[in-house]
Amino acid sequence: MPEPSATSIETSDAADCANEPIRIPGSIQPHGALLVLEPTTLRLLQASTNAVDLLGTPVTPGAAWPHGAPTVDAMLAALTAAAADDVHGTVRSIAGRDGPISIVTSNGPQGLLVELERPTRAESGAFDTLFPSIRSFVDRIGAADDIVALCSVAAAEVRRMTGFNRALVYRFSPEWHGTVIAEDSDGTLPSYLDLRFPASDIPAQARELYRRTRLRLIPDASYTPVPVLPALSPLDGQPLDLSDAALRSVSPVHLEYMRNMGTAASMSISILIDGELWGLISCHHARPLTLGPQLRSSCDFIGQLLAMQIGARERHDQADARLALKNVEAELLARVSRAPSIQSGLGENTEAWLRLAGATGAAMVHDGAVFSAGRCPDVPMLSALADWLRREHGGRLFATEALGSVFAPAGAVADIACGLLAVPISALHPHYLMWFRPELVQTVRWGGQPDAKDRGADGRLHPRHSFAQWTEQVRGQASPWPAAAIDAVDSFRNAIVTFVLKRAEERAQLTEKLESTNRELEAFSYSVSHDLRAPFRHVVGYAQLLREQNAAFDDRSRHYVDSIIEAAIAAGQLVDDLLNFSQLGRAALDITRVDMDKLVLEHRRSLEIDLGARTIDWRVAPLPPAWADAALMRQAIGNLIDNAVKYTRGRTPAVIEISGEQRGHETVYTVRDNGVGFDMAYVGKLFGVFQRLHRVEEFEGTGIGLALVRRIVDRHGGWIAAEGVLNQGAVFRIGVPTNVQEPPR
Repeated sequence: MPEPSATSIETSDAADCANEPIRIPGSIQPHGALLVLEPTTLRLLQASTNAVDLLGTPVTPGAAWPHGAPTVDAMLAALTAAAADDVHGTVRSIAGRDGPISIVTSNGPQGLLVELERPTRAESGAFDTLFPSIRSFVDRIGAADDIVALCSVAAAEVRRMTGFNRALVYRFSPEWHGTVIAEDSDGTLPSYLDLRFPASDIPAQARELYRRTRLRLIPDASYTPVPVLPALSPLDGQPLDLSDAALRSVSPVHLEYMRNMGTAASMSISILIDGELWGLISCHHARPLTLGPQLRSSCDFIGQLLAMQIGARERHDQADARLALKNVEAELLARVSRAPSIQSGLGENTEAWLRLAGATGAAMVHDGAVFSAGRCPDVPMLSALADWLRREHGGRLFATEALGSVFAPAGAVADIACGLLAVPISALHPHYLMWFRPELVQTVRWGGQPDAKDRGADGRLHPRHSFAQWTEQVRGQASPWPAAAIDAVDSFRNAIVTFVLKRAEERAQLTEKLESTNRELEAFSYSVSHDLRAPFRHVVGYAQLLREQNAAFDDRSRHYVDSIIEAAIAAGQLVDDLLNFSQLGRAALDITRVDMDKLVLEHRRSLEIDLGARTIDWRVAPLPPAWADAALMRQAIGNLIDNAVKYTRGRTPAVIEISGEQRGHETVYTVRDNGVGFDMAYVGKLFGVFQRLHRVEEFEGTGIGLALVRRIVDRHGGWIAAEGVLNQGAVFRIGVPTNVQEPPR
């Protein structure tokens, strides 16, 4: 069953929560009075209708102050002093007709908000022990072992200071669900420890108010709101924004929520870490309970001390985690940098690769290849995931604890890849480093069924009535990726990208050196081959003359001379082949339309003298024209035909097939024979220089012919492939581009 979230609320319900005017209720709670003054002149702009109860005299917005009224004069003097000191938000006390009155001020765009309250009797005698209590609290939280222990100390201290029946600490998750992680209670109200409450219990705008105003008190959930008049601000004509007012009247839905929970009074203290809402200290009482401003300020101070301690602990823990992972990263990078490639470096250090993110599986998708460690999806899914990441998230880091909810195919492998942390290592291609975590099946105890809401006869949304424990099993979620792990893999990505660029630069430099060396070797080969042609011809010529002019040679001498002639001829042929091979890299291509039918026919005719009495079954199909360098294409096809003739020697009949076809933007030519063939295990050696699969005693040749064909095809931007079966024949195919349009006839 999927975990409920804020987005699972019905659309109309969410709209109710989002649109409820909780900032501008137009009223306050009755345990105090509210005045709105013009900041510089202190002219009264608006007032709650119960202001007379605290001031002891009626006041009218827009009219002059009733000077001579003691409470009014004392209040104005205190406000003037506060304005001179430019201090607001602190509690000041003045003498009222029926006892002291606390004043708290806050500035807003619609005027100076002045909140008046009478201290409670319990508050009057509490200040003598307040400082020792806070000092004791500081000592106790300093000794707490972890965040839960910190929160337990804070809950106990707030409940001791205030007398609430129950005080709990409520921590928000990234999805804004809240879990009670600490609680202190006198047993009057049920325990909520370890229960989870859905994000919809505290809508986004309510959370923003908690962030903006740290403390909120509701002394009586059944109170009657006190109106503020006039309803619209005289300064801007808009409803009065009471976001910063502690007396602000609260949502009727929330009051009903409290009554359904069995609490008559509540107080919430916001726990803010770096300005963001981390959680709440939430207090509840079975009967109405009022706390004065001084005591609430002390509770707020406790909340701030707790927030600072939590923030310090979290930063300390994160720093330790980051340092530990930085050591893992440094170790892994050192090993990868010494490896022949990134893939081999990661593959030889899988434990560190996984530990970098605290993962159970890791993979690298790069240049169409996939490398993995630990428990990962199969190769097709990893490739598809890389394409999806590139398409949906571009060059950004991506982290999720519920991969199946955004990438549907992953739902089938949640047991190994429910959580994904991925970083791109290319700005152009779907190349990624990925880490995986398995599904973590959890049993969650909710404080009541999360989505149990209903609409009454009035059409208004009503909160759930039951807060009894409701249990569900949550699937499709992995444990969250810690911030330290996310930072670590992002840092590792940056280092790997730098490493890849460095390797690419090194390869570019090496390629440049190799190209320079190749050019020098080609020049050397050309020079040597050219210079050796004449000496070998001289050797052949003089040896032939020697044999012809010495008829008295015995058989042994004649055999020696014939061997010299044969060796010189073979050496000369080798020199000619080397010269042709070296010239391929030097000459420019002259691309033109080549009549392949004519070219093959001419080459067959040139072979007739050497074939003698041999009979060959030529099967030549009509050939499409080629767009190529005519001389080089004649040489390439000629070499393939010559090989077919050579290696079918002894076959009766010898069959040689030559065909061609147009395939999209290339033309493919095939030469097939029924000769001696070759073992496909050695196909990789066929196109190398001086590579032979048959002994020279069996078949003559220099071992350069196929290398020459391959180089010709490469120069044209084409390809060559071979297939063979030993003693059953061979097939050679070459493909050349047809990117030049045939001119109209």
